[in-house]
Amino acid sequence: MSSLPSERIQRSELAVPATSDRFIASAAKGAADALFLDLEDAVAPALRIEARANAVKALNELDWGDKLVAVRVNGLTTRWGLADILAVARCPRLDMILLPKVETAGDVIFLDRLLTGLELETPRARPLGIEILIETTKGLANVEAIAASSPRLEAIIFGVGDYSIELQNFDTEFGASNPDYAVLARSEGDAPQRHWNDQWHFALARIANACRAYGLRPIDGPFTNYGDPEGYRASALRGRALGFEGKWAIHPSQIEIANAVFTPSAGQIAWAKDIAAKMEQAAAEGKGAIGLNNMLIDRAHVLLSEKILRRARVAGVE
Repeated sequence: MSSLPSERIQRSELAVPATSDRFIASAAKGAADALFLDLEDAVAPALRIEARANAVKALNELDWGDKLVAVRVNGLTTRWGLADILAVARCPRLDMILLPKVETAGDVIFLDRLLTGLELETPRARPLGIEILIETTKGLANVEAIAASSPRLEAIIFGVGDYSIELQNFDTEFGASNPDYAVLARSEGDAPQRHWNDQWHFALARIANACRAYGLRPIDGPFTNYGDPEGYRASALRGRALGFEGKWAIHPSQIEIANAVFTPSAGQIAWAKDIAAKMEQAAAEGKGAIGLNNMLIDRAHVLLSEKILRRARVAGVE
């Protein structure tokens, strides 16, 4: 198997029900870096075979430009999952299979071997990648082994909706903060202050760390209240702070926000270029570190500047 692309841009990934020709056509022309045609949760069970055929038709007939195109197949334990994979994996334009409810490394290894067999039958210019959803407690418990399971695996997405259902915390607005997850901060002589926490911090941080340990892209999942753009932005910023490099959009109005949040800013790019130039000069003078605006700048900052500039280049804004 030839190597997968080392860098892809996935700041925004739009969810598109495969039953809607209108939504599919609009998504193909839209601003999202990536999208997935959904054969699973967005499709009623009675329409899933029809959705599969519609996805194959769209993959083979539409102009997708340079978008990263995936299909979310049904899970491996459903009656549709295997047939979904066999149908869409033969479409030359498909970039990735999105596998839901992954719980063990074996789930990914099975899909990898199946795709290898299909590619022997029908060679592709570039091997199919895999992205997965961690959306069960068992999946999160095994996420490090899952992240290490296959060279085809490119990205892991946190599926907050199904995860919260399984966790039984009874959230009704998936992806948003929960005011119950708070503590009273008390100090002598002052009135108690209610301090909110993030109930998803553990899951998000663990997924991000597993992805970075094994060279994958961590992608945050849905924020279902698309009528709350500032809530979505805050969720995306939280993910970015934890190391995520993209987020799902369940509505086109969320795409622009995700693209902006996960693109290095002009200030960050300018800082990175300045650091690179100053440290190159310092190295020529035999210095390993310099002081800049009362801040120690050393090799760690050079590595950081390189990562910022690489992300900017892939996003086309360097």
